[in-house]
Amino acid sequence: MNHKLRRLTLSAMAAAALAAPFAFHMSAQADEPLKIGFLVKMPEQAWFINEQKAATTLGQKENFSVVNIGTPDGEKVLAAIDNLGAQGAKGFVICAPDVRLGPAIQARAKRYNMKFVTVDDQLVDSTGKPLANVPHLGMSAFKIGNQVGQAISDEMKRRGWKPEEVGALRITNYELPTAKLRTDGATQSLLAGGFKKENIFDAPQKTTDDEGGFNASSPVLAQHPNIKKWVVFALNEESVLGGVRATEQLHIPSADVIGVGINGAGEAFAEFQKKEPTGFYGTIAVSSTNHGKDSTENLVEWIQKGKQPPADTQTTGKLMVRNNWQQVRQELGI
Repeated sequence: MNHKLRRLTLSAMAAAALAAPFAFHMSAQADEPLKIGFLVKMPEQAWFINEQKAATTLGQKENFSVVNIGTPDGEKVLAAIDNLGAQGAKGFVICAPDVRLGPAIQARAKRYNMKFVTVDDQLVDSTGKPLANVPHLGMSAFKIGNQVGQAISDEMKRRGWKPEEVGALRITNYELPTAKLRTDGATQSLLAGGFKKENIFDAPQKTTDDEGGFNASSPVLAQHPNIKKWVVFALNEESVLGGVRATEQLHIPSADVIGVGINGAGEAFAEFQKKEPTGFYGTIAVSSTNHGKDSTENLVEWIQKGKQPPADTQTTGKLMVRNNWQQVRQELGI
C-alpha cells in the first residue's frame, strides 16, 4: 500500500470513527468501572478494617473498584497515590498518619488529577488550618457527648426524678482532648435539661477501662451518702460500666442509676443481655462501617456527578438501649 493510499485509508477510518453514534462511545466509556483508593493509617485496626470493607462492599454493589492500601507513614502515603495514579484511579478516601501531610497529599493528588476526601482525621495546611476544598467526614466528640447528656436527661424525666435529688458521676480524663470534649458535651446537655451544676462530681480516672471507672467512682460515691440517685457518664462505655459496678458495690438499686456510655461494643451487649436490667441504661453507638460507606459514596458522587461533598460533615451516634440494641447494631453494621 503506498503512502498516499494509506493516508486516505487512515483518514477514512478516522472519519468513520467520528461518524459512529456518540452514544456508543458513551456506553463504552461507562462500561469501564471506576477505580478509587481507600488509604488508612492503621490497616490492622478493627475500625479501619470495617471502613475499607464497607467501601469495597459498596463498590461491588455499585460497579466501581476499591484499592485498599495501608499507609502508616508519609512515604507510604505518597507511594500509594503514585500507585493509584499508575492504575488510573480517579480519586481516593484517606485517613492520613499525620494531618500535617495535607499540602503534600494535595500536591500529589493534583499531579494525577485525582479528587480526594478525608475521613476521621482532617488534614491541615502549613498554618494548621483545615485544608481548603478537601471534603471531610469525621466524628464530633462534643456532639456525641451532647447525645449522652440528652439520653440521661430524657430517662430522668421518664422516671420522674427531681434534679435536686440526683448526683452525677462525671468520670473524667482531661489529658485526652476527645475525652474532655465528650464529657463537656454531656455536661452541657444535662445542664440545659435542668440538672443542678452543684450536683455534678468529678471522678478523675487513671485508666480508661472498667477498672479505671470503678476506682475513680468509688470514693466519690462514698463521699456523698446522702444522694440516693445517680447518673454516670464518661468518655466510653467501659468507664461507665466501672462506675455502675461501684454503685452496685454500695448497694444502690439499679433502678436508681442511669449510666450512658459511648461506643456500642461487646461489653454493652453483654450488659443488655443480663436477665435483670442494671444501672447501665444505654450507650451512644458509633459506626466505622457508616464512615467507610458514606465517605466513599461522597467521593464517587463527586467524581461521577461533579457534586462536591460538604466541607465538614460531623457524624454522631445512635442511642442503644436494652430493648433496641440488636436493631441498632444491625442498622449501624456493628
